[in-house]
Order: sequence, then structure tokens, then C-alpha cells
Amino acid sequence: MSRKKIVAGNWKMNKSLQEAKTLAERITQQVNDFDEVIKIIFPPFPYLESVNTRTSLKANFYTGAQNCSTHASGAYTGEVSAAMLASVGCSYVLVGHSERRQYFKEKDADLVLKIREALNNGLSPVLCVGETIHERKTDNHFKVVSEQLTNVLQAFSLDEFKRFVLAYEPVWAIGTGETATARQAQEMHAYIRNVIADIYDSGIANDVSILYGGSCTPQNAQELFACKDVDGGLIGGASLNADDFCKIIFSF
Repeated sequence: MSRKKIVAGNWKMNKSLQEAKTLAERITQQVNDFDEVIKIIFPPFPYLESVNTRTSLKANFYTGAQNCSTHASGAYTGEVSAAMLASVGCSYVLVGHSERRQYFKEKDADLVLKIREALNNGLSPVLCVGETIHERKTDNHFKVVSEQLTNVLQAFSLDEFKRFVLAYEPVWAIGTGETATARQAQEMHAYIRNVIADIYDSGIANDVSILYGGSCTPQNAQELFACKDVDGGLIGGASLNADDFCKIIFSF
């Protein structure tokens, strides 16, 4: 079984345009033609096209958006549609990131609409799931993740799901300096595969790439990526430094 290895950098709301261009150039220079790992950069919306021009000709390198609208078009001031993202070269879109769930109150029903728009426009959704510190401490972490997956994936066929990437975000380990241990990460990634097997079948569960997204750094990436069911990382803070991000890419 050979799943896709993926390292994705979520820049969140950081960098000026010139800083974004420089960062993208430094990253692509260091990874050069290293094509054993799929690389994805998720810059802020205004920088998508500029970043894409610097990554699109590199081996297994793609640009993604951090979000998309639930709507196809229309009078929705401030929104960005999946069709717009595709038109500037995006291949992926993050859906359900913990910060979108927490700060913007996005619900599972919203994520279904966003994913439908993404799929309709040729984008691959990176669906994020994960529990808070309260949910883990009360031993509800498996239940929470199972419900997040089931509530969204029941709306999509097996063939549609083949275009998904999943990302497990222990919310308590994002931007806190805390990191799930390799054992905790492996345990949840394996559990996610079991949920996918229940929703679809074991074949697709073994095929889907599941990324770890909780304070992954050059120091812990190798241990995390060595876990049987961890197929890469959704990198936050470390993706804002070219050297750190590239060290993570080379951690497989």
C-alpha cells in the first residue's frame, strides 16, 4: 500500500506580498525537483496567483486556498468562490480548519456546501477534523472526530471521496507549543481510517492520505511521519520559514 506523502504549508494571515514571493521562491529552490513528496502551499487569498507562478512548474508542487465560499457566485461581498480559486491555479482548498470552526462558527453543514463547490470546480478538499483540550480530557476525542467525519462524508459518494485529503488537528496543539505524541497521532490516524472504512470500505480507508496538523516542526516531523498511518503534515508556523518547512519535507 503506497499512499501519497504530502507536506502542506498553511500560511494563515501572514506575510506581505513581497515576503510571500520571497518565501515561495526560497522553498522551491531548496526542494528543487524533489518529487517523492507532494508539496502544497496555502497562502492568503491575495497571493495565490503570485505563489502559484513560482510553484506550478516544480515537481509535485501545488497551490491551495485556505477557504472557499459555500456559494458559486453572486452578491456575497467579501466571499471567494471555488471557481475563482480554480481560475488562479489552485488545486486544493482547506475545509473545516479548526480556526474556521472556532472563530467563524462554521458548522458541518457549511463544510458540505464548501466541499461540493470545490469538487464541482476541480479542487481537492483537505478536510480538517480534531478535538479541543476539553474534549480530549473528557475522553470524547474519538466521538468528536467520528461525528465530524460522518456528518460531512455521508453527503459524498466513494468516487467523490477519492479526491479528498484528510488532516487531523488536535486543536490543543495548534499554536500552543504543545504537540501530540507520535503514539497519540498514530492512534487517532488509525481510528480515522476505521471510521472511513465504516463509511465507505477498507480499501479507500487504506488509500486516503491523512496529515497530522498540530505544531509539527523539523524536530518532531521524522518521528511523526514514521508512524504507520501518518502520511505527512499540515504545517502552520514552521511553514513561514523556508528552511524549517523544507526540513519537514525532507523528513520522510
